[in-house]
Amino acid sequence: MTVPDYVPPVVITCIWGFIGIICPFFARGPNKGVTQCCLMLTAVTCWLFWLCCYMTQLNPLIGPKLSMNEIMIMAREWGNEIKDTMDVTV
Repeated sequence: MTVPDYVPPVVITCIWGFIGIICPFFARGPNKGVTQCCLMLTAVTCWLFWLCCYMTQLNPLIGPKLSMNEIMIMAREWGNEIKDTMDVTV
C-alpha cells in the first residue's frame, strides 16, 4: 500500500499548525505573550525549514558525477547493456 503524495505535507502542516495555532491558547504565566510568540515563531520557522528540505528532495538539481566505466557497469547490471559508447550522452 503506497501513501499518496499529498499526505506528508498535509500531516506535517497539521502538526505544526497545531503547535503554532492551538498551543498558544494554553500558555500561562506572567510571560504569556512571550510564550505565545515563541510557539508561533517556532512553528512557522520549523515548518518552513521542513518544507524547503522536502521540496528540494522532490527535484534535486545536482546528480551524481559518474565516469564512463560506472555508466557502463550500471547499464549492464540493470539489463540495458550499451554496445557502443557513442550511445552514451554525458
